[in-house]
Amino acid sequence: MTRASDFTILLIEPDEFLADIYEKNLIMEDFKVVKTTSAERAESLMKKKDFSLVLVSASLPKMNGFEFLEKIKSNAKTSALPVVILSKAGNKEDFVRARVLGASGFIIKAHFQPSEVVDKIKQILFNKS
Repeated sequence: MTRASDFTILLIEPDEFLADIYEKNLIMEDFKVVKTTSAERAESLMKKKDFSLVLVSASLPKMNGFEFLEKIKSNAKTSALPVVILSKAGNKEDFVRARVLGASGFIIKAHFQPSEVVDKIKQILFNKS
């Protein structure tokens, strides 16, 4: 039987306060979490470790979450990796862009409690495994 502790989430969020809240909620559910504040650092981490899911903010310095998603999906090694975009804006264009690029989920930060983000991650990972 698959358990949350079998999964490692890569969390990419520049807002450290928010990242800490997501991390605590994921850890409370027994997920392993590796967090970083930039896509560049996340790329480096992904070369060293396999992740079960990526939770990435749309607004990142240098390379944004959509560009990072595009990189993940265009790489044969990571193309099947589920990616959930966290967005401050709830505009339709961003939602459509995330879907077209292959995101498994799109979450508007202001509309979802951290526990609901965890529920979305569970839905993606446990329905897949």
